[in-house]
Amino acid sequence: MAVVSPTLPGRSRTTRRVIPGFGLSLGYTLLWLGLIVLIPLVGVFAKASGLGPAGLWAIWTEPRVLAALRISFGTALAAAAFNAVMGTLVAWVFVRYRFPGKRLFDAMIDLPFALPTAVAGIALTALYGPTGWIGQWLEAAGIKVAYTPLGITVALVFIGLPFVVRVVQPVLAEVEVELEEAAATLGASRWQTVRRVVLPTLWPAVLAGFALAFARGVGEYGSVIFIAGNLPGVSEIAPLLITIKLEEFDYEGATAIAAAMLLLSFALLLVINTLQARLQRTGKRAGG
Repeated sequence: MAVVSPTLPGRSRTTRRVIPGFGLSLGYTLLWLGLIVLIPLVGVFAKASGLGPAGLWAIWTEPRVLAALRISFGTALAAAAFNAVMGTLVAWVFVRYRFPGKRLFDAMIDLPFALPTAVAGIALTALYGPTGWIGQWLEAAGIKVAYTPLGITVALVFIGLPFVVRVVQPVLAEVEVELEEAAATLGASRWQTVRRVVLPTLWPAVLAGFALAFARGVGEYGSVIFIAGNLPGVSEIAPLLITIKLEEFDYEGATAIAAAMLLLSFALLLVINTLQARLQRTGKRAGG
């Protein structure tokens, strides 16, 4: 928003903006980003660099560390993929349909944001444990949830679902229903309408929700620690292994594992964001 001051004859107009200019805004942004994000990350890599390349590689290739990284990233990817599908479906129901208790259910989606993660972990363990309300029936069917990677995935689905729903929901609300009706009048089936009209618009938002759910799941600790069982090589997550290293005063080993998680997370998020940008450009060209 610009405010134009009155001018006198022979003098040029001066424009004042409510928001500071680019230089000042960029300076504040870089300063804040450096204090909150960059400096802590640099500290992690600086501490880990004390081991040297050979020491870092030795820690990264330890069977226990590899198993923990595989469990953390594998379950986070599985939970994020599941949430990408089910979260989009939930957002579709909230946007396109009216039903009793809609506002209540809509508000319940945000509970994982407000609920302490430790409370969520205890509740999930009580439900899916061998003697839990749900776990006892699954155990009878030969499905073990608690103290397995499956239990970790369930916990990550719980805490990651709101990210997908809240990202996809406003985008879906802006999709013009008239386009779907026009596609139907031209003879398109429901699946063709969803695939060629709705999904091209939603893909960037779905990927953004997937990335947020994945990022939250990789570093999750409180809601996972109780239901995981923490068996080395079976259900031990990387954040727990970092905590164990810190309790043993092995700070360089802990930062080495943290550095590995940062590098892997950055690489995966870079791929996701690149794919998202390409889908956005494709959607704009198709819309144009």
